[in-house]
Amino acid sequence: MPNSLIYSHLYAWYEANHRVLPWRETEDPYAIWLSEIILQQTRVAQGMEYYMRFVARWPKVEDLAAAKEEEVLREWQGLGYYSRARNLHKAAQTVVERGWAPFPTRFEDIRSLPGIGDYTAGAIASFAYNLPYPAMDGNVYRVLARLLDIDEPFDTTAGKKLFHKEIDRLLDRNNPRLFNSAIMEFGALYCTPTLGDACETCPLKDACLGYAHGTAELLPVRKPRPKVRDRWFIYHIYLLENTGLYTLIQKRENPKDIWYHLYDFPYEELSDSNEAPTAQRSNSVSGLTAQRSNSAAVSLSHTLSHQRIHARYIIHKVQKMPDIPGTIAIPWEDLNDYALSRLTLRALDTLRSSLPR
Repeated sequence: MPNSLIYSHLYAWYEANHRVLPWRETEDPYAIWLSEIILQQTRVAQGMEYYMRFVARWPKVEDLAAAKEEEVLREWQGLGYYSRARNLHKAAQTVVERGWAPFPTRFEDIRSLPGIGDYTAGAIASFAYNLPYPAMDGNVYRVLARLLDIDEPFDTTAGKKLFHKEIDRLLDRNNPRLFNSAIMEFGALYCTPTLGDACETCPLKDACLGYAHGTAELLPVRKPRPKVRDRWFIYHIYLLENTGLYTLIQKRENPKDIWYHLYDFPYEELSDSNEAPTAQRSNSVSGLTAQRSNSAAVSLSHTLSHQRIHARYIIHKVQKMPDIPGTIAIPWEDLNDYALSRLTLRALDTLRSSLPR
């Protein structure tokens, strides 16, 4: 099937089935950029709320650039992958510093911004300016792998080179905005990871080699995933009644570790699930367990891309705060002003009956 017929069938499907989303109703590159960063590793239903909040709070790139990083992280709270939020903030500052506001118009300049790779740059360039660049997200890799029966892992250097060569051949250069929107939506809503009987009624089946060869359900192929590392943490929620209720928090300052620049309750990391907590475990938690009082506790697990966190949160009602380097005492009612990890938010929600409201 020639490309022109693929476009015809794909666009007809898109016209009849696409979702109406706010970032599709605009050609504002700033708004499109926000949506693309927020929707990385995030479902549309969840990302919508964050997108609307960001646009409302920082309607222009200059507004976002002028914000404090902690404000951006706080607004991002719950989305995970916090490096996205830090890069979002840095990119906004870069746009303003280089005089590119409201947003750069050249692909090369867009691509040079922090946190922006080939996919995001292609998406912004095509959706905002209708420039002929592909937008290769996971949905597009899947559609292309099945359409062309490609069994090369798409997440290797060789695989990415092959897929980009093929999408460059398929791209509708007369209307890249519509092409990228349609093929991404087709992968998201129709050519999904689990196909079932969808192939039999697929508008592209006559052009699909995966369908013809009976391999569509097996594609795309990924390289072997790295082994997930297990980590064990004990978190301590100290509560002190003293002209108001106070607690201790600390900022995570290791740029190579999880949740960089987010806040946590004081914690200690164990080497395995059988190791007993100890007050002398590390400098950062010296004296941590001296006032332990298991009035309430909860154990939770949380899986990140390459790590599985096993955490136990323990509430301590104390008459004097322990002296823990790196921590600050804050009013409990101010806790919502600090960016916390999704795991900590889950723990607070689970422990709500034992915590102040």
